[in-house]
Amino acid sequence: MKPWPPTGAVVAPIEITSINVQRGDVIQIGGQPCRVADLRQLPLGSKRLLFETGEQLTMHPRTRLVALRVQNRW
Repeated sequence: MKPWPPTGAVVAPIEITSINVQRGDVIQIGGQPCRVADLRQLPLGSKRLLFETGEQLTMHPRTRLVALRVQNRW
């Protein structure tokens, strides 16, 4: 995972679903933080998350995860 450049942004934990997941969200999987690099829409509201490390995760419509999201305070 690439280091984050220092900015005036705030990192906040949020609950994500397949509806509101975004590129750049950081999800902890197996104790390792993984940043979402790309998203692919699947049938019936599911999404496939592609991480910077090459791993993939399929989120079904009812899946709920906690992620870190950078929020700019401008």
